[in-house]
This record gives sequence, structure tokens and C-alpha cells, in this order.
Amino acid sequence: MEISARQASVRDRDALIEAFGAASADEVVTTWLLEEQPDTSVHAAFVPRLIDAALRDDEIWVAGAGEEIWSVSLWQHITSVERFAEEAAEAQTMAEQAPGMRVLQRVAILTDLLAREHPREFPHQYLQVIVTVPEHRGKGAGAAILADRLKAASEASVPAFLEASTERSARLYSRSGFARTGITHTLPENGPALIPMWFRP
Repeated sequence: MEISARQASVRDRDALIEAFGAASADEVVTTWLLEEQPDTSVHAAFVPRLIDAALRDDEIWVAGAGEEIWSVSLWQHITSVERFAEEAAEAQTMAEQAPGMRVLQRVAILTDLLAREHPREFPHQYLQVIVTVPEHRGKGAGAAILADRLKAASEASVPAFLEASTERSARLYSRSGFARTGITHTLPENGPALIPMWFRP
């Protein structure tokens, strides 16, 4: 069974929402964000907005057998930190308007961290997130996306950046050519440690 990577398009929207929803439900940052929000409707409502925004503004790359979507990744082309600052300000406003929503407070914490700590080296490709549907983990779909995107980055002489959210994922990224910066950012309230990593062509 051959696994191939491709860029998703609007025609994949429904399949992307289904795959990303299933794949991201147990991702450690998502779990931390939703820790005090047992109602799954928040995650279910967030996923379509995330996918629609990425289809509009960024690139979604997927991999699987044939047209199947096993892994989903969101990539941003970064030329400044203005976008991160705007997202942090918006998240802070939402948290202030709904002080009882712990998930919004944690989103504000996360977006503020990303805005403050995102590297000021431009341009670069930012791998915002990559997740794999549980039943297809370990089959190489995520690795296929990385191989494809890093080959393109090398050909364009553009570095790529990400934050690994677990030691296991950091090791997997290392095998693809990413290197740790030596810094970690630990989210509060028993949150995960984000591990910044660079791929430099």
C-alpha cells in the first residue's frame, strides 16, 4: 500500500474536518486546552473554523493511501510575527469577555506564548500542527508529509520551524532533520512542554 502526500483543497473540506477532529482529540496541547471542558462540543465547533481558516490563508498537506486522509498538517508561511500578535490579542479579548470559560483562558495563554516566543527569523515555513488518525498511526503517513514538505523547503532554501509537544514527537522530527533549539516552553497548570525545533536546508 503506497502512502503519498498531497496538498488538500476545498473539495476535501468535510474529510479534513472528520480526520482532523479524530486525530487531534488526544493531542497533548488540545487535551490541556480542554482539560476542564468535558463537553466535546467545543472541540467539534473549533475544528471546522480551524480547517476553513487554513484552507483560506495557509496550506493543508495530507497523506494516506490513495485519496484517504490519514494524517493532516497545517503549514504557514511566516514573514513577521504580526499574525501571532493579532491572534493573541483576539484570544485575550475573548477570554476577558467570558471569564468563566477556562478553555478560552488557556487559549489566551497559549497564543500569548507563541506570539512572544516565535522566532524572528524570516521567512520560514511554520508547521503549526500535524496529527494522525488513531487507527493509522505508525504507518508512515506523517513521515510522508514531512519528507515531501522538507524536500520542498530544501529546494526553496527556506527553513522550517515547529514546536514538538512531546519527547516522542521531538525524536520523530529529529529523524526527519529537525534540530532542537535547546529551549523549551512549559505551559502552566501542568501543561505540556513545547520544544522548538528548526529544519535548516
